[in-house]
Amino acid sequence: MKLKLQDHHLNLALLPTKSQVKHILFITLSNIGDAILTTPTLEALHQQYPDALIDIVCDPRSAIIFKYCPYRDQLILKHKQAGWRGTFMLIRQLRKRRYDVAVDLRSDGLLWLLRAKKRAFKLANQVSMHLHSVEKHFASIKNLVMKVAPLAPKIWLSAKERAEAESMLLTYRSSRILALGIGANFAGKIWPVENFKALCNELKTQFDVVMLLGGLDDAVLSAEFKFGCELPVLDFCGKTDLLTTAALLEHADYFVGNDSGLGHIASALNKPSLSIFGVGQPHRYRPWGDQALWVQDAENNITNVSAKMVAEKIACRL
Repeated sequence: MKLKLQDHHLNLALLPTKSQVKHILFITLSNIGDAILTTPTLEALHQQYPDALIDIVCDPRSAIIFKYCPYRDQLILKHKQAGWRGTFMLIRQLRKRRYDVAVDLRSDGLLWLLRAKKRAFKLANQVSMHLHSVEKHFASIKNLVMKVAPLAPKIWLSAKERAEAESMLLTYRSSRILALGIGANFAGKIWPVENFKALCNELKTQFDVVMLLGGLDDAVLSAEFKFGCELPVLDFCGKTDLLTTAALLEHADYFVGNDSGLGHIASALNKPSLSIFGVGQPHRYRPWGDQALWVQDAENNITNVSAKMVAEKIACRL
């Protein structure tokens, strides 16, 4: 989405100065992929107000994304299962601090209960269905930043995760690595394992080794994948935390996966990638960036996406 330049100039008079903004509240989303799609908005706020500390409210699942964010202050957890009691406790905690700017990309009315000089609310679905999530989130702060287009997504790693990844891939330093995310949180989003194997066999002259990434729930799929793949397989499913997984992904030459958080991590690392969609709306939720391709069957049936189709899209980039 491109904001109209005229509208943006009209809003500059309302823009707080850098000296006026010392503490920002940023309420992000719960799922890993969704949280990563909010980081361009977070980064735009930081670039506009570089001296401000930012409290980030997130879900226990997505908290790890912001573990090493260099300009955050408090990391505050919102427990979805805690119900109204949890919301009440969260409001009590947040009201202890007066914010110069508060941005809520998750809920509808929470900001009215907090102490903030400037408030930025999420866009309603009725007016944002045509926008990608990155554009939707960025549009909510158009009165707070001078930038007129979203930045790239971010994920922050430390030397610890990078050293762990280096040691795990020590004998594959010069190898061409194809990383795969073969799992997802819903069966309708999972491309058949046989298709992943067929894809690797189609691309076996382009890569030296396959690296499987994912959680413990994906270990069953990874065990099935190993039988019939004609390339050596490194299986890290369920064996690393999310940030070490991201550090491993830094070493990949290409990533292919289902519609899941791993595709968004690849885009945050600026890795060439392709995400395979079944159900879902890629125009709103695909990984963000020029390096990120996607494919979806016309009937939204992931089993109809062929390995040959995916291999041809990748070969064009390779």
